[in-house]
Amino acid sequence: MNAEEAFHKWQDAKNIPDYLQLQLTELGQNSGWISDAFGQDINFGTAGMRGRLEPGTNRINLFTIGRVTEGLARLIDEEGAAAQKRGVVIAFDSRYHSREFAEYAARVLGAHGIHVYLFDDLRPTPELSYAVRHLGTFAGINITASHNAKEYNGYKVYGEDGAQMGPEHADRVFKYLQKVDDIFKVKAEAVETLRAKGLLQLIGEDVDEDYLAELKTVNVDTRLIKENANKLKLVYSPLHGTGKMLYERAFRQSGFTNVIPVASQSILDPEFPTTQKPNPEYRDVFDAGIELANRQGADLIIATDPDADRMGACVRTNDGDFQVLTGNQIATLMINYLLLNLKKQNQLSSDYELITSIVSSSMPLKIARDFGIKTKSVLTGFKFIGEEIDRMTRDRNGKFLMGFEESYGYLFKPFARDKDAMQGALMFAEVASYYAARGMTVLDGLMEIWHKYGTSYEITKAIEMPGIGGQKRMAALMANLRKEQLKTIAGVKVVKTQDFLMQQETTAQKTTMMTGLPKSNVLKYFLADETWLALRPSGTEPVIKAYVGVNKPDIKAAEQAAADYQGALAKLLK
Repeated sequence: MNAEEAFHKWQDAKNIPDYLQLQLTELGQNSGWISDAFGQDINFGTAGMRGRLEPGTNRINLFTIGRVTEGLARLIDEEGAAAQKRGVVIAFDSRYHSREFAEYAARVLGAHGIHVYLFDDLRPTPELSYAVRHLGTFAGINITASHNAKEYNGYKVYGEDGAQMGPEHADRVFKYLQKVDDIFKVKAEAVETLRAKGLLQLIGEDVDEDYLAELKTVNVDTRLIKENANKLKLVYSPLHGTGKMLYERAFRQSGFTNVIPVASQSILDPEFPTTQKPNPEYRDVFDAGIELANRQGADLIIATDPDADRMGACVRTNDGDFQVLTGNQIATLMINYLLLNLKKQNQLSSDYELITSIVSSSMPLKIARDFGIKTKSVLTGFKFIGEEIDRMTRDRNGKFLMGFEESYGYLFKPFARDKDAMQGALMFAEVASYYAARGMTVLDGLMEIWHKYGTSYEITKAIEMPGIGGQKRMAALMANLRKEQLKTIAGVKVVKTQDFLMQQETTAQKTTMMTGLPKSNVLKYFLADETWLALRPSGTEPVIKAYVGVNKPDIKAAEQAAADYQGALAKLLK
């Protein structure tokens, strides 16, 4: 069926909601839109799916949500009665149609006799991860587009370990959803019928209390926090999202009593009116927080993205301005603090382990090695950090200390198996308390670390390749880079190339096979000036992620060099 035929089938469908029918009429006047929205099925991978909230097979809407949920239901059916009884827990965020999609997913699963736990209101992604483990369900679903703009929504699927579903089960879901013959005829039972049958159970405060009890274990020096609570004034923003549900109780129970919310960003609004994109790595999301911090005399602003799995921070500089920290800088400060605390408590041992991704900063690894603990780099995706936690637990070969990704994701206690912005916020507030006790700002602390270990700086850019041809263009670019075998980048010699898809490491002398990691479409380059660069097509968005990490004598030189290398990568990808 071509795009035009698919479009007309949607026009003729009898059960399309009025709002989708209106969009279909308005957008359908554009032939280019028809080709993009109906020319292919939306991509489903191990991270789920994400797309614009519009009609079409290549979009997020009630029917594409139903199709993938039907695929998950058929997987659970194949696993048998025990899996159906264990069921699925479903959460959702503050975006347009999130509640509607969550309830529809519950109705599709219920039509298969699968037990469903449905949160009574929006909840953070990490609480969904926790709930999967806590309730012992077979899987979890979260309706969210994380930090994307208001026009988007998405669907994340979790396995029984609380991490995003692994490749084996995700591939089986994909196989089953491809067998759905008619996207408009997916069976969905009425909510009232499911409740009468005992197949639908609402959850909320009961899980909140248990999750909050676990959050209370995150901080490592409660005495430090108590003694310095009056020295730390903290501004917090949930960016119109799910962090609002729990932040006040989480901060208060951990001893952070001087937390001031950004009122305008504490309104649960799917328009995200205070920012174009509710991503805590961007300066503009902190504008309202900076204004409040200046009025209140606060030196630290913490923001969590709408589904509260990413945490960003903005800190006051010595000249009174504010600076947004990178995810790598936040991780550097936290691992340094944790290791100093362990050493102070005489609890530092070589079996502690720091886990990060292959595209994150090398600085936290340098610090960890200096303290004599183990490090592990895994593929991008927090599920791989979860797998390493499981391995340590199973083999009794190490103690998990911290996991992080450069994209503002952190985990300290493995009761959740996805990045947890609430854990990150609590730990970073403790880091700020530690420096406040020493009469220092967080930025002073970062400078202290750089003075000891050298200055590193990283930039990540998302190079967009939208439209139906985006995936093909990304594939062609990566194939061409593999064929060309770059010798220099921006005039600097490439001394080593790692190809995580072909699992090869190439130097001027030889090519060797890489072991220990699954295949992944990532190219990483190491240059003669100690710079590293990496390219990775996203699995859920039409972008190639470009990563640069530099080491220079001072931060100004590092920032300039990183910007120059990003410019060189942008030219390569034209």
